[in-house]
Amino acid sequence: MVADALELGIHHANLNIRLNGLLSPEKEAKPGQLTASADGFTFVLNQNYVGSLDRQIKPMSDKGVVVSLIVTTSRSPDERIRKLTIHPKADPIKGITMASDTVTPEGRACYKALTEFIARRWSSADAKHGRVWGWIVGNEVNAHNEWHQMGPATAEEVAIQYEDQVRVAWESLRRHSANARVYISMTHSWTAKGHKDPLQACPGRTLLELFAKRARERGDFDWNLAFHPYPSNLRDPRTWLDKVSFNDNTPKVTFKNLEVLTKKLATPAMLYAGKPRRLSFTEQGFDLPDRPEGLAEQAAAYAYAWEKVLRLGDAVDAFHYHRHVDHSLENGLRFGLWSNKTGTISEPDQKRPIWHLLKAADTDGWKAAAEPYLKTCGLKSWDELNPR
Repeated sequence: MVADALELGIHHANLNIRLNGLLSPEKEAKPGQLTASADGFTFVLNQNYVGSLDRQIKPMSDKGVVVSLIVTTSRSPDERIRKLTIHPKADPIKGITMASDTVTPEGRACYKALTEFIARRWSSADAKHGRVWGWIVGNEVNAHNEWHQMGPATAEEVAIQYEDQVRVAWESLRRHSANARVYISMTHSWTAKGHKDPLQACPGRTLLELFAKRARERGDFDWNLAFHPYPSNLRDPRTWLDKVSFNDNTPKVTFKNLEVLTKKLATPAMLYAGKPRRLSFTEQGFDLPDRPEGLAEQAAAYAYAWEKVLRLGDAVDAFHYHRHVDHSLENGLRFGLWSNKTGTISEPDQKRPIWHLLKAADTDGWKAAAEPYLKTCGLKSWDELNPR
């Protein structure tokens, strides 16, 4: 819904790009077919998928929207593509998004070739196909059993693999853009383990510290943090009730205690060129609870979150709301600015009050739109949210 997104007045947009989707099963290209090459290997590309990305990226970047790509891979039905794109130690069944194969010679060459193609097509000065300024590499990597599947792994093993994967993508990007930003992706679990088995998930703070250490050891580079500060309970939008603390030992970082992140990124071990890493909130939304006050609570959560983000100043690049329209396959969660039509997966039906709040954000109409929700949040003034 690009037209609706532009009507909302968005300044940023996130789009998924699947590395496995970029590949075509053919080993040899037909005349005129797109290819990508690295380290002596050449890979045939899926031109239909490339074209579909052009049609999403260009209309928004042409309107001045800062477009970011979430660069992931998932299981292809094609065996050859699976072997080229998925980490060789990944579980054959588990996982929604996968760690990339940067291990085998052909897999690493494929990852290099695809990220270099993405950089050349969408992040170079030639914006013929649209312009991308942000790369979120992987998704919620501290929950690696589900979102960065590479088999059972310690936090140290995940950090080593992920740092290499991010570095290769960054090297590809820097060949074509000096200023586009690379981000690492994490859930809201901070010191919480996220899984009873330590080989299936790790605390976000632990992974962040290990990633930073590994990057310094290999020669630091300008990576940044993409964080998902959902409410503690994804099914309750009332993030102001989250049982969290405002220190570095908090179990989770939600919108209630965002200051934990900016404080962490300002510590000496996290600095790059003497400055804190950039921070972007790249996936978070508020469920619509099934109770009479549900619509007001969902909208109030957005008002609360926006006011919290404003108070972090220029430390934050973007606040990407998830999602535009309810999705029927999202385990019953209803995050949408729009409801979906009954019997459809994500066909839009009705705008919700939260839609009007997002439209008012960063405009002269924000104060009037947000103030009615103070009472829902248990507040008399948004100034009560000033950083601790």
